[in-house]
Amino acid sequence: MTAKTVQAAVTLDSGLDITPWAPLAKLTTFKVGGQAEWLALPKTPDQLGEAIRWGRDQGLAITMLGAGSNLLISDQGLSGLVLCTRALRHSEFDAETGRVVAAAGEPWSSLAWKAARHGLKGFEWTIGIPGTVGGAVVMNAGAHGGETADILVEADVLEPNGTLHRLKPEALGYRYRTSNLQGRSDRIVTAATFQLSPGHDPAAVKAATAADLKQRRTTQPYHLPNCGSVFRNPPGDSAGRLIQAAGLKGHQIGQAQTSTLHANFIVNLGKAKASDVLALIRHTQAVIRDRNGISLETEVKIIGPFDETAG
Repeated sequence: MTAKTVQAAVTLDSGLDITPWAPLAKLTTFKVGGQAEWLALPKTPDQLGEAIRWGRDQGLAITMLGAGSNLLISDQGLSGLVLCTRALRHSEFDAETGRVVAAAGEPWSSLAWKAARHGLKGFEWTIGIPGTVGGAVVMNAGAHGGETADILVEADVLEPNGTLHRLKPEALGYRYRTSNLQGRSDRIVTAATFQLSPGHDPAAVKAATAADLKQRRTTQPYHLPNCGSVFRNPPGDSAGRLIQAAGLKGHQIGQAQTSTLHANFIVNLGKAKASDVLALIRHTQAVIRDRNGISLETEVKIIGPFDETAG
């Protein structure tokens, strides 16, 4: 992390403010993490492009942040420019064709309810996913047997030179919980188009959506800060099952705890540090590797400097 220097906020021509040494914990669902050297929350694709150009002119590394879910940010924070796309909000629904266009910052959960009101089926599984459209497109988010790649028609991706390309799913290299956009700050999703099934009774779709949400709230720890599923499911098995069978439910390091409700979730009991969460992740991986010979891969993205030799 860059040593802190006194810096003044910058306002770009579009009116976008870029703030120095801004706290990031409040922008993540884990509620942990340090400060961003620079932070901006663009509201339009033009502001996003302007911020990227400013960051590159300054020679800064650029980190993209959506809803802050599926993410663990170091207590030491992040150098460079952090661009949070959660303010990029816009959605359009065509009840006749079933097409949905949504900006990168649109939350999955709100889209699910809007789609239901239009009698569109296909977003029910997204309800309760603590993320945005942009993040879902990048990581191929999924739940209950559905995933983003199944319903994506095309994604608007901003290139380094400012050109906007519309890419089909086959160009994104989709695999389980990842794509070829993962980990890249030079190709940024600004919006996406989805194909849902039209012509359904809105009341019935809303009821199905509500049932999915109830099931998630019953089996997952929505009452405490968390990042969603921590580990990818290994082939033919469930990470949650392996962790529970190893007796790790409720295991705690600092204020980070393996959820007693769902073993593939780590929760912040109130004052957890990112280092607590990472230590619990590494402990869980070590136990499962020793016990089952399986190397659990993280679904959560870990970014920033961590001292993994401590303790």
